Amino acid sequence: MTRLELTRYLNEFLQVSNYKDYAPNGLQVEGKAQINIIVTGVTACQALIDRAIELNADAILVHHGFFWKGESEVITGMKYRRIEALIKNDINLYGYHLPLDGHPMLGNNAELGRALGIVDAEPIEGVAQGLVWQGRLDKPMSANDFSALLDGVLQREPLHFWGKDKAIHQVAWCSGGAQDYIDIAAEQGMDAFISGEVSERTYHSAQELGIHYFAAGHHATERFGIKALGEHLASEFELTHHFVDIANPV
Repeated sequence: MTRLELTRYLNEFLQVSNYKDYAPNGLQVEGKAQINIIVTGVTACQALIDRAIELNADAILVHHGFFWKGESEVITGMKYRRIEALIKNDINLYGYHLPLDGHPMLGNNAELGRALGIVDAEPIEGVAQGLVWQGRLDKPMSANDFSALLDGVLQREPLHFWGKDKAIHQVAWCSGGAQDYIDIAAEQGMDAFISGEVSERTYHSAQELGIHYFAAGHHATERFGIKALGEHLASEFELTHHFVDIANPV
């Protein structure tokens, strides 16, 4: 398919106009006009770009792209080397941040809930652009068992703050750096809240709000959506897709 066709499809499919975001969503660096091979990954780091070059990719699709609000606007150093590699190899770079977190079919939150076996998963209506999800476990689990479930699914041991001794049945979650949404989860009566990152203040919030908190890894909780998006595109348009997971302990 052409670059223009892919751009139009992704922007419509991911409903980018519905989100107020911290970086541009869509085509961020223009490459070749015809796209046959796509590489997906969480972050547009140099290692991912180098691997895409090895795979002869025509386009890279990521969750964490370039040009974030508040960062330096000059293209020097690390940013220059990344963009130079894309331009020299004529590779398109697409970045989709909040639209990929919130997509109801294959977003990070939808996919994470599915991977954990959470029942009746859906966004909490009217808060945080629909990015905080809620659902329930089929059967209540102890906090230790739920922590083990997260470890098994994400291949990363979560950091767990005990907010109560009660078993876990009702769960809320938001992938990535969403620790401050713990207040929303507590207001909804959830037994536990999952996000990717954690702050010093999160410990006190969990204790005082009486809710289990699990920091399961920013990278680990956001591998699902971009991989699912690549698989979707490969199925719909007969593109060759490679998901490249650049390990990140955070």
